[in-house]
Amino acid sequence: MYNSWDKNDPKDAQVILHLMKTGTTPRYLDPLVTGHQDLQELANTYQQVSLRKVRLQHSIVTHHLPLYSPEAERYLHSSRAEWFTDLLLFTPCPAAVRRYTKAAFVAAARAQIGGRKVDKARWLADFYDTAATSLGLPVSESSEAMRLFRIVLEEYRALCVLRKRLEADVVTRLAHQPDFIRLQTLPGIGPIVAMIILAEARDLRRFGCARQFLKYCGFDLCTEQSGQFRGTTHLSKRGNARLRYAFWMAGTVAIRMQQNGFRRKFEDYIRPDPQNADRRRNPHALLVSMLQAPTPIVPLELQSPAIN
Repeated sequence: MYNSWDKNDPKDAQVILHLMKTGTTPRYLDPLVTGHQDLQELANTYQQVSLRKVRLQHSIVTHHLPLYSPEAERYLHSSRAEWFTDLLLFTPCPAAVRRYTKAAFVAAARAQIGGRKVDKARWLADFYDTAATSLGLPVSESSEAMRLFRIVLEEYRALCVLRKRLEADVVTRLAHQPDFIRLQTLPGIGPIVAMIILAEARDLRRFGCARQFLKYCGFDLCTEQSGQFRGTTHLSKRGNARLRYAFWMAGTVAIRMQQNGFRRKFEDYIRPDPQNADRRRNPHALLVSMLQAPTPIVPLELQSPAIN
């Protein structure tokens, strides 16, 4: 009834009727009743703050820096480097750098920027030399364009501070929740990903097995067919998109870690064709291959004292 070759409206109606008679229907959990409403709001707020931060970062990297200081982009190595934002606020254009001598600029910049407690004297000296020969537009520090650029930088820094505060709230709120602690024992899952999983999946124990949870996420295998046409087997992606995003991020981080079981499975997966870029950049494909194994790739027996 479920996997025959024919597909038409009467057959679909029979399948739906059969599922309703046997009680094979989704179980809805109201987040307000189950107590997950606050957690979902925390996850949604964190996502919105992160999206606004990324949009501003892209605006800085693709608009402001190419116009006024194109050489400065190579010094930006991390989106969490707030010290670089402080440096741009202090000297938003090469003209603001050149009004100092090299020694005075290094001393003033070290007093302005934060970051890790490491000596940035050599880095700041190189930044000064780069600004001396910059190809950016010759605008002055007191121009209207630089005032507006500083407004964007201040908003970006405020969003970075807000995101850090939300991350601290997540750890404080869920520090004693067993599922939150156990999820972080999986490779690639940190506090934020664990929070997203708990907010979107809610009660993990309502799933009878790992395959039910994979289907809820949209990680189950499906084949598009109509009449005599039968397509290729692929991930259905008909489940919760936020959960797929969370596990995709976890898989991306896990394959970059040095020692864990997921990385070994990933290396075994790409070994037949190591030059295939699609296999390397798509942890979903690894999940497809692992779904056919007897042991699920994501253990969900959270009732036990520890995750295998």
